[in-house]
Amino acid sequence: MNATFAEIGDAIARHQKFLVLSHMRPDGDALGCEIAITLALQKLGKDVTAWNEDGMLAKLRFLPGSDSVAKPTETPLDFDVVLVLDTAVQERVGTPLKSIGSAKIWINIDHHHSNPEYGDLSYIDSKAPATGQILFELFTALGWEIDAAMAENLFVAISTDTGSFQYPSTTARTYEIGAELIKRGADVGRISRDLYDSYPLRRIQLLRSLLNELTFSSDNRVASFALTQAAAQSIGVIPEDNEGLIDHIRAVEGVIVAIFFEELSGKDSGRIRISMRSKDPKVSVSAICQQFGGGGHILAAGARMRGTLDDVRRQVLETTDHEIRSHA
Repeated sequence: MNATFAEIGDAIARHQKFLVLSHMRPDGDALGCEIAITLALQKLGKDVTAWNEDGMLAKLRFLPGSDSVAKPTETPLDFDVVLVLDTAVQERVGTPLKSIGSAKIWINIDHHHSNPEYGDLSYIDSKAPATGQILFELFTALGWEIDAAMAENLFVAISTDTGSFQYPSTTARTYEIGAELIKRGADVGRISRDLYDSYPLRRIQLLRSLLNELTFSSDNRVASFALTQAAAQSIGVIPEDNEGLIDHIRAVEGVIVAIFFEELSGKDSGRIRISMRSKDPKVSVSAICQQFGGGGHILAAGARMRGTLDDVRRQVLETTDHEIRSHA
């Protein structure tokens, strides 16, 4: 059962030392929300730390306040309140969990329908297109001033999770909030240039490599491509480079489900990261990913599986084919 905004506001008012977290392999919604609430809490005079397993992404360093997000410390620290944003399951926070010595209260704010409401206070709105939209409503309900820096971070959070205000989850309220954020100082032209028109050359080289091995299955209703570690190393890409590339194959006429497979390295070596997108609400990629230990939204979900790329790809494509033939 959701906590109320008033209950969350009361918990924040009664404590001083905060840790803000979001999921590993963060996107614009995760980091935009982390920065926005960090700035808000700092304005309230709170002692705030913001961690992400991957630190701050290079492509989002243009965000005001981006230097507030760091990788976790090796030595565990104690906090009054841990705020977890945009993270469907607690384990998706990753390594920062090991750097928390103690916390009096956990607050969980998210928009993934598969979120089990972990935390002492949870606010989960699966109809919200982005956690950034929930934070705007929270800040407004609590009477917190949203300055230009906070507005830009919330705008990026919402824009990136709605495909620039295009996905079906986008509502009239989403546009109203976007307009409010512009009124409060979000510079749409500059944000769009930095966010969508400033990709490194290696990202295009990566896209070319992926398209060269693009495959279609299930009567051309499923499009998939895969990134091996060998290919990633030869191009010199970093993990953040592949975010959004799946949209290129999702956009193909007739394709219902797009899938991106990625061989992971380092501490995740031996695992395959799976990202899925659906264009038909009757085909829930969240339901498919849950069968492999993942989750997310009906139209956008992910999972991580142990195994070889070929074996994982075969299993996921077979399950997806079954779901499409059953529901589409």
